[in-house]
Amino acid sequence: MTRSSFSWCRSAALGLCAALPLAGQAADPPAWPDPVSSPAERMPLAARSLLLDALRAGDGYLVVGDRGHVLRSADGRDWTQSEVPVRVLLTAATARGDSVWAVGHDGVIVHSADGGVHWNVQHRDSYEDGAAAAADPRHGAPLLDVLFVDDRHGIAVGAYSRMLVTRDGGASWQPETLAVAPANASKEPAAAAPAPAGASPAADAAQDGEDGSMVFSEDELALGEESDPHLNAIVRTGSGGLMILAERGSAFRSRDGGDTWQRIQLPYDGSMFGAIGYAGDRVLAFGLRGNVFETGDLGESWTRRASGTEQGLMGGSALDGEGAVLVGANGVVLMRRSADAPFETMAQPGAGVLAGAVALDGRRLLLVGENGVGEVELP
Repeated sequence: MTRSSFSWCRSAALGLCAALPLAGQAADPPAWPDPVSSPAERMPLAARSLLLDALRAGDGYLVVGDRGHVLRSADGRDWTQSEVPVRVLLTAATARGDSVWAVGHDGVIVHSADGGVHWNVQHRDSYEDGAAAAADPRHGAPLLDVLFVDDRHGIAVGAYSRMLVTRDGGASWQPETLAVAPANASKEPAAAAPAPAGASPAADAAQDGEDGSMVFSEDELALGEESDPHLNAIVRTGSGGLMILAERGSAFRSRDGGDTWQRIQLPYDGSMFGAIGYAGDRVLAFGLRGNVFETGDLGESWTRRASGTEQGLMGGSALDGEGAVLVGANGVVLMRRSADAPFETMAQPGAGVLAGAVALDGRRLLLVGENGVGEVELP
């Protein structure tokens, strides 16, 4: 199978991309049970499998990842696997109180009303949906992040600019197209072209520029204008502003709860894999080659933050006092204690690629990635 036959997925940066057809390309009938209709298998070593996101949920912690794995813990050390009705890779999750939503491949959205114990499917794309797949070229594309503005209004984003929106708590999800108004008519940024999935952060970096330099020719940018960028992350700020981070430095912002969006451009032409929203209009974005940028005005201006690393940064979360922890390739862990503090590096040898982190008790960080669950003591 050639590289072009793979779709981008969040786990591409982990070197573990799933074999999915390109958008609009017919898939051969699978020789195995449809993963969107098959329940996740209970596995004794699920806590050591590929896990892509970690968060607080209810009174404890929850992690999601490969083959529909969802695990719960009260203390971040002892884990119980939940029964989940799908077997696809779950890429991200969000929680509001005891309500939890997780998204993943094949357009899957699953929901739990009891902190992650029991789950039901709210949305999925089946291999058997021939007519739907023919009508929607994004059918089957992975969802990469999800955010709920309130208990009713949620937004899921993913590959090929896919966006699903609910306004009834997830009872129904409708596809929507980004209604983009240029942020600056005199300097409208070039659209980003979805790159084929790479096998490593270095491969993804090379795809952002033919020579890996992150400098684009006019021809490359012109090609990008013809395609929809993958939407990698969505965050909300304290003021209620929304921002979506995407490929090749492209981003989208909304000041009206997602009714309309403006396309903006970061001062870096590489992909951003994640972001953290803070009070006011502050957003911290991070991605390829250790690049970190911060805005205090929802993307009107950006400031580069020195990360001290060239490793790809895949995940992160906020700490008290507008601090942050960021994690990524080769076990890199970065931490700042406040918005004005520099990042400190806390490498974790042997941890592999890390995809997510969340503070446990003020002294420990819960880490997830290609080797499952881990933790590190805060300095």
